[in-house]
Amino acid sequence: MASGEMPDLDDVLLAVGPRLRALRRRRGATLAQLAASTGISVSTLSRLESGQRRPTLELLLPLARAHQVQLDELVGAPPTGDPRIHSRPIIRHGSTFIPLTRRPGGLQAFKQIMPPGPPGREPDLKVHEGYDWFYVLSGRLRLQLGDQDLILKSGEAAEFDCHIPHWFSNPGPEPVEILTIFGPQGERVHVRARPTNGKGHDD
Repeated sequence: MASGEMPDLDDVLLAVGPRLRALRRRRGATLAQLAASTGISVSTLSRLESGQRRPTLELLLPLARAHQVQLDELVGAPPTGDPRIHSRPIIRHGSTFIPLTRRPGGLQAFKQIMPPGPPGREPDLKVHEGYDWFYVLSGRLRLQLGDQDLILKSGEAAEFDCHIPHWFSNPGPEPVEILTIFGPQGERVHVRARPTNGKGHDD
């Protein structure tokens, strides 16, 4: 294709299906899971990925949200040359998440802003796949990890296997801002603090 020449529309649409399948598989999601999160039927998703269904904006918008990618990435729009990431904040369970990475799958980086939690709220420890790392930018973060109950202040970091029961909260009174890196398939983060005593910390 000559420089500046527009790609054929049919070629662009044919490339959407394999791109959708690759994005879903990189996230480790099934068609049924994707159908539940987007409201699009399994059969429609299957036909989209195989190229038997023509992609429309109505179908691509919820898929872009589910895969946490920009719409132009789904349709293979040419890069603009700007390496900066212009992500829209995601609000979930009262916290604001700002994606700091573009690609789905693998390690994902976010800035999270968590408001103070309601007084007396009971901890609800969770377990799931993955490995988590975070750094407190400002404020204070309460981390309950197994039988440990920790308060992390600005400048402190933590990492742990998400199979250990854990729960985050903001003891207040100010919002807490954290930088978090999460590996959905259990990837270990390579930015690891070296314990000063060689054995780690239990406090």
